[in-house]
Amino acid sequence: MQAFSSSITGTLATHAMLRGVGVGDGTATAAAATITWLLKDGTGMVGRIAFAWYRGSSLDSEAKSWRLFADVLNDLATCIELVSPLFPGFFTLIACISGLMKSLVGVAGGATRAALTLHQARRNNMADVSAKDGSQETLVNLSALLVGLIITPVVSDNPGLTWSLFFVFTALHIYANYCAVSCVVMETFNQERFHAVVQEYLNSLQRRILGPREANAMEPIVAGFRRDRVRLGVPCDWIFRRVDDLESAVRSSRNVHYLLQCDTKQRLINVIFHQNSTTKDHLQAAFQAEVICHGIQQCRISNRIDKYDTDPSNTINQSLQRRLWAAISDPDSSQAWVIERASAELCEKLFPQFLEEVRGRGWETSYCQLGVDEWRAEWDLQGVSEKKGF
Repeated sequence: MQAFSSSITGTLATHAMLRGVGVGDGTATAAAATITWLLKDGTGMVGRIAFAWYRGSSLDSEAKSWRLFADVLNDLATCIELVSPLFPGFFTLIACISGLMKSLVGVAGGATRAALTLHQARRNNMADVSAKDGSQETLVNLSALLVGLIITPVVSDNPGLTWSLFFVFTALHIYANYCAVSCVVMETFNQERFHAVVQEYLNSLQRRILGPREANAMEPIVAGFRRDRVRLGVPCDWIFRRVDDLESAVRSSRNVHYLLQCDTKQRLINVIFHQNSTTKDHLQAAFQAEVICHGIQQCRISNRIDKYDTDPSNTINQSLQRRLWAAISDPDSSQAWVIERASAELCEKLFPQFLEEVRGRGWETSYCQLGVDEWRAEWDLQGVSEKKGF
C-alpha cells in the first residue's frame, strides 16, 4: 500500500514539475530547463553527503524512526513539487529544496531499508530477501504506473482533483508506513528499547525482564527526546578538563574498559570507551547510565530521603540509593563522582544476572545498536590518548 500510494503521488508531482520547467510553453528553452535540473541534482548530492556525515551513525540504532521520517519527508517534498507551477519565478529554488529533501529521503530510506532487510533475513539469506522485496516493490510500482497512465489525462487540467488525490494517497502512505514500522519486532537493543527493559527491571520487585515484543511496543516511533540523555563513545575532552578528573573517574569505575561521568544539572551522562571495549562493556555502561537515570527519577519523585527506608516498592539497594540522593542534592560538583561510584557498585551486583536473563528472554546480546560513537581511548593516571576508528 505504501509503495503504491507513493508512486501515485510521485506521478502527480512529476506532472507538476514538467509543467513548471516549461513543457508545453513555447517561451521555455532547453538550456534553462537543463540548468534548473542540474542545480536540483547538485543540491541533492550535497545534501546526501552532509546528511550521511551528520546523522549516519544513528540510522542503524533508530531505524524505525528514520524510516518513518523518510516517508513523511518524501510526501512533503512531493507537496512542494505540486505547488511549483504556481510560483514560476521561484521554480528553480523550489526544485532545489525538493531535490535536497529527496536526497535525505534517499539516504535515510536506503540505509534503514538495509537495516530492516538484515533483520528480516532470519536464515542469513539477506540477498534472497532483498531480491524478493525488490521484485515485490517493482510489481507494485508497475501497477501504480498503469493507474498513473489512466489518471494523468484526467487531472491534467483539474487542480482540485489533483490535490484531492494527493491528500488521500498521502494519508494512506503515512498510515501504512506507521503500521509497517510499528509491527517490526527487533531483538537487538537500541537506547529506547534498552531504557524500557532496564527501567522495568529496576522498578519491579520480581526483577521482571520485558521480552522483545513488549519492549518494541513501548518504543516511540515518532522520535522524541528523553529528559535524561546518555551519550556513548564520546571524546575525552568532553569529560576531562584536569588530571584530577581523570583520577576520580578511574577510581570510580569498576570496569576498566569505560569511564562514565554524570552531570545531574543538565541530566546528561557521558561515557568514554577503551579501545579494547566489547559489546558487553557497551551494554554494561548503558546499564549503569540507566541505573543513574532511575535513581535521579526516583529521588525527584520522592522528594524525601527517608522514603527509601520505608517504601516497599523501592527495589534499589537502600544504602546506595541514599548515597545517590546525597550526591544529587549536594550542589558541589565534586559529589558527581559519588554517583559514579555508587552506581558502579550497584551495576556490578545487578548486571551479570540482568545480562543472563535478557538472553533467556530472546534478546540478542552478541551485538547491539545503542548508538555508540566511534571515539575510543587509552588511559592511565599519566594521561589519555584517543583516536576515532571507523
